[in-house]
Amino acid sequence: MLEVFDLQGFGHLLLAGTWITIKLALVSLVFGLAFGLFGALSKLSPYAPLRIWATLYTTIVRGLPELLIVFAIYFGGSSLVMAGASLFGYDEYIEIDPFASGVAALSIAFGAYATEVFRMAILSIPQGQWEASRAMGMTPFKTFFRIILPQVWRVALPGLGNLFQVLLKDTALVSVVGLQDIIRQATTAVSSTKEPFTFYLAAACIYLLLTAIVNAFSAYMEYRANPAARYKAI
Repeated sequence: MLEVFDLQGFGHLLLAGTWITIKLALVSLVFGLAFGLFGALSKLSPYAPLRIWATLYTTIVRGLPELLIVFAIYFGGSSLVMAGASLFGYDEYIEIDPFASGVAALSIAFGAYATEVFRMAILSIPQGQWEASRAMGMTPFKTFFRIILPQVWRVALPGLGNLFQVLLKDTALVSVVGLQDIIRQATTAVSSTKEPFTFYLAAACIYLLLTAIVNAFSAYMEYRANPAARYKAI
């Protein structure tokens, strides 16, 4: 039985790749949420430069394949760093860390889609709540973070949960630049054993397990954030 899970000695590599995938997804989620929230606020801003920037950001990023974004940041980032280093007389090749490149690429892509989720959630909040907070003397900053944002999370959770599942699967794209994630480790095992069905099936099962956990957690968070659902359950 243990030999089945050991996968001919490559089971520990798949577990290590799983941990890398989880870390990549969670770190990208944090930065992606920040990008998305800032993008939504920029789109709703009364200042034209912010609205233009946010529109360009979402239009360009959502129109590009995520794989192309990974390549652009990994190879383009290395070129930019080398160009800057050459100004100080450093001519050796500088490689951007694959994990950092993956976080940057996935965060930017996630943020572009999360921008629209946050924007629609903010617009769903009645305007009267802004006016009531202003009448009570609350600043716009305090109104947003104490009154509006808690309600925005409740409305945005379903959409953000779906986006995170997509993000989790998109982590596989970073394997093309050398990150030792699930797909990379499975490919290494396949090249050694010549058994692609076994190891890619194992990778598929791991992804299915991870997405099932994310789906269950998202459903739980939606339930906790919805007072009406909790009241009906009682």
